[in-house]
Amino acid sequence: MLARDEVLSPPLKWAGGKRWLVPVLREIWRSHSSFRLVEPFVGGMAVALGLQPESALLNDLNSHLINFYRWLQKGLLIDIPLRNNSDYYYFCRQRFNELVRNEQADSLDAAKLFYFMNRTGYNGLCRFNNSNQFNVPFGRYKTIHYVEDFLSYTNALKNFEFVSMDFTKLPTHSDDFVYADPPYDVEFTKYSANDFKWQDQIRLAEWLQHHNGPVVASNQATDRIIDLYNSLGFSIQLLDAPRRIACNGDRKPAKEILAYKGLSAVPDIFTISTPEDTGATT
Repeated sequence: MLARDEVLSPPLKWAGGKRWLVPVLREIWRSHSSFRLVEPFVGGMAVALGLQPESALLNDLNSHLINFYRWLQKGLLIDIPLRNNSDYYYFCRQRFNELVRNEQADSLDAAKLFYFMNRTGYNGLCRFNNSNQFNVPFGRYKTIHYVEDFLSYTNALKNFEFVSMDFTKLPTHSDDFVYADPPYDVEFTKYSANDFKWQDQIRLAEWLQHHNGPVVASNQATDRIIDLYNSLGFSIQLLDAPRRIACNGDRKPAKEILAYKGLSAVPDIFTISTPEDTGATT
């Protein structure tokens, strides 16, 4: 059994993961560790695994991700072949899409295939077309580290609840500790029409403002995000995020905003180091 002070790694590659931010959040969490953790955007689950709350409500609009986590919670064993080749990848992708079409997206087979595609597909992307078909291409990695036995996650996740709904519908309690890490605020995106729009950023900030318990939100430090959270009475600190790799290979420095309210204690988070560089997505 995993010791309490041992931290499990996120099981998936996931864009925008906050593993780098966990040391900062852990300092804040120390004064709130008896609270239930609520994450409206659980993503790669780096924060929940890093903070190790006694109980958690973890949400994501990606129902396929949540299905994987529900099976992970039960002690997932990957017993399908894990082959890093193009033909087999596209065979598995087709099989996964058949399950989705046949309304079996919540099945154990779907969870196993989701894991395989996450590790083998291009850059760990999770992307669906307008017909709700997974369409990420083969990743062409030389080597891939696959995990087949996830039994070690069972105990760590035993008091976690995984749901998939709009954040405004979450059954929160007034004393929940809410950590919100929505999709980054960007002026332009080439992704689908289901993106998190500016109006959704406003909805989220207002929803967080009305929560009576402690709240921490992270986002890209755009001027309008800073203005939004300032206008709603949040305290704000800026952090140097790991430098992102641009398409041309250049390293781009990034600023991250931490907006918070209702904390019983606020550590000097500027003194907590974060990684200088990363290309990781977990």
